[in-house]
Amino acid sequence: MYQVLYRKWRPQTFSEVYGQPAVTTALTNELRTGRLAHAYLFTGSRGTGKTSCAKILAKAVNCLNLHDGDPCNECDNCRGIDAGTILDVVEIDAASNNGVDNIRDLRDEVNFTPSVAKYRVYIIDEVHMLSAGAFNALLKTLEEPPEHVIFILATTEVHKLPATILSRCQRFDFGRIPAEEISARLQYVAQQEQFTLADDAALLIARLADGGLRDALSLLDQCLSRSHNITAALVAEATGMAGREHLFRLAAAVRNHDGAAALTQLNTLYEGSKDMERLCVELIDFYRNIMILKSVGDPGSLIVISPDELTELRNEAKALPLESILHIMDVLQRTLDRLKSGVSRRVEMETTLLRLCDPRLDTTPESLLRRIEALESRPAVSAPIPAAASAVVEEEAPAAEEPPAMESAEPETPTAPAKPAGGEPAPFADWTDVLANIAKESPPLYGVLSDSSALIDGEQLIVITDNDMFIPLVKKDGNKAVLLNAVQAVVGKPMRIKRGRPAQAAAAESADPLTAFLKRSAESGISIDEKG
Repeated sequence: MYQVLYRKWRPQTFSEVYGQPAVTTALTNELRTGRLAHAYLFTGSRGTGKTSCAKILAKAVNCLNLHDGDPCNECDNCRGIDAGTILDVVEIDAASNNGVDNIRDLRDEVNFTPSVAKYRVYIIDEVHMLSAGAFNALLKTLEEPPEHVIFILATTEVHKLPATILSRCQRFDFGRIPAEEISARLQYVAQQEQFTLADDAALLIARLADGGLRDALSLLDQCLSRSHNITAALVAEATGMAGREHLFRLAAAVRNHDGAAALTQLNTLYEGSKDMERLCVELIDFYRNIMILKSVGDPGSLIVISPDELTELRNEAKALPLESILHIMDVLQRTLDRLKSGVSRRVEMETTLLRLCDPRLDTTPESLLRRIEALESRPAVSAPIPAAASAVVEEEAPAAEEPPAMESAEPETPTAPAKPAGGEPAPFADWTDVLANIAKESPPLYGVLSDSSALIDGEQLIVITDNDMFIPLVKKDGNKAVLLNAVQAVVGKPMRIKRGRPAQAAAAESADPLTAFLKRSAESGISIDEKG
């Protein structure tokens, strides 16, 4: 009968345990010196060797021919424990035997001496699944067991164990196995099993295993069922991944703000039966690698990818600011949470990609920061000039005998470049938007300009109004700044502002010298009695 790879290649001695040198060294030293503890706690993520080390330790304490801390695997005790015929080694699944009654039965059994072996060994897997009552029932026995009993507890969630249990055990933490070591182990298994495994395929499997060698061997077995020549493309197909090319295309669409391209690429993946939740996880990992490259000059072991992919990711990192990368990862993480409870995963991913392609569709603070960053990164149209120095409100050139109606309080600066020869002022279509901004800040100024219009002439804006209160009102109560800011908010740059008059009003005023004289007198504060 075929035996799956992770069972066939399960280590039988501490020297065969892969990726846990600190744990295996400590255990072999205890076995060599005979300083054995009565209770051990093995903790760590899945597939890192906890149960394997527990079984090796159970054989080693009962081995008749111990070799430098390793069981011989040849004596009757070692063979009996491997075959399951020696009942002195008991493996308990706490997930299904987590009640008080189960622990009470165990507490009664420990009083019996071993029938064949030297020690009765109890391996309690997933011990965090025990109920509160079961933990309390185990406390006294775990603290002072009979001399012939050894407890080995294993768990992936050590934070769920009571402190009273932790204090009674000798704890060993199993770390995640580095991807490079998993890849090397997979290549060794491939050589022994006589099939071909590409280097990038081994790295991809190691990344997907997330530090667990058992998961890596299971994925390798899954790929082996399809072909004896395993490539990265085959791994992606077997595991339902989107693949590197699709991820880079989606990233390019997001970078170029091309929502249509992103949705087209997503539709291709959906028709290929790619899981949307898995795609979201891949995108998070993809941008996480870009974040590392953007933040760390030499990523080293922080990311494990092929040289070709590293070059492409570096190019992608150069094109994206760190703020945008963090925003994208945050949006994808929120999407991943919604995918687990949403009705349509495809629609959820489509809306997410559209938000990433067009930050205006996202109203979160992170999106607003991304939009501000995009504005700041745009090249300047012209050299920056302080608004107070470049935008000056002035009236149209007065007649020779008439003094200027308004002078700027700031020092005068060179005037804006003259318009090209033959150019004529053009109507300013956005003047209503300027008036709307003025209405919010200065209702009196808006009332004066409500019937006005405007012309744009190169770098200056000509306000067309025959209301004589315009110039006096602009000179006081900060109305000048209100007008300048309102114009700049709409135009996008500082402008010089002049006043113009309707042609008929200007003609009528120039034809009546008395009207012009009265106007100048009113502006200077002199009261004139027309009858006198």
